[in-house]
Amino acid sequence: MMGATLACFLDKHHMGLHHHDHHHVHHHDKHDTSEKRLFAVFLLNGLFTLIEFVGGYLTQSTAIMADAIHDLGDTLSIGSALVLNRLGSRASNANFTYGYRRLSLFGALLNAIILTIGCIWILGEALERFAQPIMPNATGMLYLALLGVIVNAAAAFRLRAGKTLNEKVLNWHLLEDMLGWVVVLIASIVLMFHELPWLDPALSVGFSLFILFNVSKLLWQTLKLFAQSVPDPDLAKHLRDTLMSIPAVGGIHHYHLWSLDGERHVASAHLEVASGAPEDYDAIKQLIADAVAPLGLFHTTFEIEYPGEPCRHHTH
Repeated sequence: MMGATLACFLDKHHMGLHHHDHHHVHHHDKHDTSEKRLFAVFLLNGLFTLIEFVGGYLTQSTAIMADAIHDLGDTLSIGSALVLNRLGSRASNANFTYGYRRLSLFGALLNAIILTIGCIWILGEALERFAQPIMPNATGMLYLALLGVIVNAAAAFRLRAGKTLNEKVLNWHLLEDMLGWVVVLIASIVLMFHELPWLDPALSVGFSLFILFNVSKLLWQTLKLFAQSVPDPDLAKHLRDTLMSIPAVGGIHHYHLWSLDGERHVASAHLEVASGAPEDYDAIKQLIADAVAPLGLFHTTFEIEYPGEPCRHHTH
């Protein structure tokens, strides 16, 4: 979760072919309600993460410590989403001409680094436990697991009414966390009746590898966005095909598609006017604006070149 996802739309301007995001002007009450829900879940998740670290230490359970690392990542993600919601409401300025949305990538990168370090630490602890088995406090694990199920269920219920994509994704993530605690709950019951000290580190290894798998995907996506790779190949092809389907457009070059934060995409291109197309510049602009509007791009800049007009960048 690389920052809160809010509805955005296109605004057409007469001074050139540009579209800008002004979502913060509309649905302000819904935005505030969404932020309050996220803040409540942030407090709940953050408090429970602290309880997990203390509980994992007292029960000597590496499985609980691994889940604490997982929940720490969730707390950081929700916290960064809240901060970026506020920053995102600020207008662009001379230093941040696109606004502050791209800062979410730094939050995602920091989150991935913290989780990776935490998982490596947990894996090291688990390997030591395999070499020198320690029987965890199964009763303490049971109580913490019950609390984990209740807290995650309560947080998921709190976000049930959420309509933003971020809230929906987070809701499913909390339900996934709840299932993880169900696994710990079952393991703690087994440990109460059978002395199987390897079961706890085995669970922690499973949790850690699961977290690392997801974090590696997040890290790779974040690094690609930093490198301004195409965020969605299908969208890139669809946009190009859409532009080329306009009768007034005869060619396209210097075509670029990148993303500010993984959700808000930016496109630019030089569009060559087809031979025989009407010479009404405003009419051509309107055709292009109407064609790309349904794609929901955050910002677009298209330069129109008439037949015989040299390209400013010389090369195609």
